[in-house]
Amino acid sequence: METTQELAWLRFNRRVLDQTRRLDFPVLERLRFLGIWASNLDEFFAARISRMFLEGRGTEAYSAVLGETHAQAELAARAYDAFLIDLGRLGIRILSTAELTLEEKRYFGAYLAEEVAPRTDVIRAEAVRDMRSQALYFASGSAAPTSLIRVPDGVPRVLAIPGRPGMYVRLGELLRLRPDLFLSSKCTRFHELRVIRMAGINRITLDWSDLPAALESRLDGRVSHLEIERGFPPFWRETIRLALGLRDKEVMQVPPPLDLRFVTKIVDDGPPQAKFAPVALHRARRFMLAPFKCIDHGDVVLFHPYQSYEAVESFASTAATDPAVTAIRATLYRVGEDNILAASLIEAARAGKDVAVLLEGRARFDELTNMEWALRFRNSGVRVLRLPRKKAHAKLYWVLRGGTPYAHVGTGNYHPTNGRLYSDVSMFTRSARLTADAKRFFDSLEAGTEPELETMRTGASIQQLVLERLRAECHPEGHAILKFNHLTDPDILAAAEACGRSGARVDLLIRTTLTEISPAVHARSIIGRFLEHARVLAFRRDGDWEVWCGSFDAMPRSFERRYELMFPVENPTTKDLILRELRAQLRDDVNSYELRADGTETPHWGGTHDCQRLEPRQGTRTSAPLAGLGDCADERGVGP
Repeated sequence: METTQELAWLRFNRRVLDQTRRLDFPVLERLRFLGIWASNLDEFFAARISRMFLEGRGTEAYSAVLGETHAQAELAARAYDAFLIDLGRLGIRILSTAELTLEEKRYFGAYLAEEVAPRTDVIRAEAVRDMRSQALYFASGSAAPTSLIRVPDGVPRVLAIPGRPGMYVRLGELLRLRPDLFLSSKCTRFHELRVIRMAGINRITLDWSDLPAALESRLDGRVSHLEIERGFPPFWRETIRLALGLRDKEVMQVPPPLDLRFVTKIVDDGPPQAKFAPVALHRARRFMLAPFKCIDHGDVVLFHPYQSYEAVESFASTAATDPAVTAIRATLYRVGEDNILAASLIEAARAGKDVAVLLEGRARFDELTNMEWALRFRNSGVRVLRLPRKKAHAKLYWVLRGGTPYAHVGTGNYHPTNGRLYSDVSMFTRSARLTADAKRFFDSLEAGTEPELETMRTGASIQQLVLERLRAECHPEGHAILKFNHLTDPDILAAAEACGRSGARVDLLIRTTLTEISPAVHARSIIGRFLEHARVLAFRRDGDWEVWCGSFDAMPRSFERRYELMFPVENPTTKDLILRELRAQLRDDVNSYELRADGTETPHWGGTHDCQRLEPRQGTRTSAPLAGLGDCADERGVGP
């Protein structure tokens, strides 16, 4: 059966789940991956399955996708049970209510009465169609379900037991202990369930004024997934399934507890010795003190999170306060609630600088946060550009200082958390060609016209360049390295396959792909401590390597429905550093998977080449002074 985009993504999520078995990771870090897997699966049913759910229910491909999700859920349940034993060795236990003392039961009864019951919704079972997406419910009744109890979102799913360090009890178990606090009648049955609703916005919004209505309509998204605990009464199951309009295989029955995202609290509270040691990293202190002076010496490239994301924040903060800076332009996709770059734009506008931001209001699951930032920007004098026809996914920050333009271009979001957990590439430049294209990009979108760039690429020109370069490498001495999150564009897949069949070396570093490739094409996936997020392409070009980076994945939507940016790395030193990073990932035998055309994959763990270790990067790849800093040579610091 042909691999679908949905099944390919689920294979990536299975690799995430695989990390729970890595004995070279501390136990709490392995547990963290269980929470990441659970969060990813929720997102899959909320967004990634929507096309198949709406158009392909009943197909063999759809059945294969559902079969994979069920199989992963079984593996996750077994992993959770195994973790209970591992956690016990650390002195951490999740107790049943039978293991609580009488005094503890009284305390938690009071907690339920004071903190939980007033915030808990109880609805009649007939209103099952009104269940909220991803909320945890309990169905209650006797012969048939009569009530649904929704656990409040703001209450932790697992609670620490006062006076017993490392001891917890699940909120769901406590509700079973005191159903009288929520129901007027005594019930004989109490079972966990939850639903996932599709969260897509059904229409492309044309401006910010359209976005609130689009978000409100999302609350009524169709239910794509019903999850119930093992032991759920069959008659109840069928009653609820039919009411939600789901098919039999769209119901997932797993051992309790449901919604394993709650394990993240156990990880956060756990002892430091059971987690990764703090990361030693380059803080680029001298760059942060004088970023423009450093960029004047040449392009600066940084590899996050190994080299601190604070350098990007410092660049923005310095631009906001520097009297010589007169204008700033920025793209923002995922902002988060606390963002130094966004705050710097506000500070710059209040200082009288000309500041405009292309804030993407349609960033999935971040729409409301971005709406809040749009209000804050407007009320502070920042011009918020009209939402363009396509989603703006480019990563670009442009500054005009003393008549000289500077730019930051990168592969990652301007998001403080992601900047410290995702593996991305940043480049600071005053290249006349690149900064001119950056200004053209903003001017075009502000004017409502399509950007026409001379050096960088956007839209269909990205795909065209990749195809041209792959075809040029179609000879025995050719070599292409393509690093994406997702590689699903059929034309690029075909060109990569043709290149490999010509005798050239084609290396893919990807999360997912739909390809059926020849053995000459080598596909790998890196799953480790940090999320590999950079998009980088390298072509041998008769021995004179050409390197491009950008915000885009090789997917049709990146070329047709998004404003992405692809930029060349021209400085020989920075180009060499990026090539070293790519080669280190191709050699990795600690965090990598070999992906084959038939869908099978082999993990490579336990070796000696770890591309995500910091020490080799300090010693040989990006040793101080940092490349491109010239007289602004950096000293190494230690951070969290």
